[in-house]
Amino acid sequence: DPPSTTLSAMPTLVMRSKLFVPGSRPDLFAKALASEADAISLDLEDAVTDDRKDEARTTVREFLLSSAAKASGKILIVRVNAVGTAHFEADLHAVARSGVHLINLPKLERVHDVLAAAETLASAEAANGVARPIGLLLNIESAKALRLAHELAAAHPRVMGLQLGLADLFEPLAIDRRDADAVRLAMFTLRMAAGEAGVFAVDSAFADLHDAAGYLAEAQRAQALGFVGKSCIHPNQVALANSVFRPSDGQIAHALKVVAAAQQHHRQGATRVDGTMVDGPFVRSAQVTLANAERLGLLPATGKRTGH
Repeated sequence: DPPSTTLSAMPTLVMRSKLFVPGSRPDLFAKALASEADAISLDLEDAVTDDRKDEARTTVREFLLSSAAKASGKILIVRVNAVGTAHFEADLHAVARSGVHLINLPKLERVHDVLAAAETLASAEAANGVARPIGLLLNIESAKALRLAHELAAAHPRVMGLQLGLADLFEPLAIDRRDADAVRLAMFTLRMAAGEAGVFAVDSAFADLHDAAGYLAEAQRAQALGFVGKSCIHPNQVALANSVFRPSDGQIAHALKVVAAAQQHHRQGATRVDGTMVDGPFVRSAQVTLANAERLGLLPATGKRTGH
């Protein structure tokens, strides 16, 4: 399998919004490509009934091979069926294609399953002539998975990120999905696990399509905890996610000051910016902010490349 260095650029991708698209709805594929979503997640799992799994797999494979998908500039993700199901291996061999960035693995609770998925993915890549290794995005959606989140994330170099699944996590435990403290604690636990493993964290979907304020509030909690973005189950949620996970003008201006001060006083270690002492961790955070701002075209001309 590929060393981690071949996948090290993956967390730098901007993924403010990740739009789920049912794999059995090819009529929605072009609309998703035309949306403002940073990433499209083609779903072969929950969104597809058992009697349509084979059909959806073929449809998604054909889409991934299309010129439209290859030229889209989107982050392309496929959520396959769980390791150990009758559909898992067929899914991977169908969708492990050039241009796919991430395979999203659901229902994970064992390190062994991460390793098995990585092995099967390597085999599928070889069979399909994929040159650039495809990363893994792991769903954390049960109490056991949340407890073992770091072990799962650190199990293999292909793991690029963890995705929180609050509905699957909370419903069996009768935890109120609207309890902000419970949501924040789950987010914090996942973010710490992702941070220890050196992978990114992306937030859960939000099912109430009529509650924009609720979606925004949840996205803001995730953004404050260092998540890279939030899942969307409808195009109307994309603009909300993009607005929250965008570096603000104030954050960009401050990051420019921090990096400039660090460059000027690089031998002094800590320095002061706007009355606050900043050192290495603050400088690295500022560099990430500027890198994201540049990818989104938000940097002033004088600030471009400052954080590199």
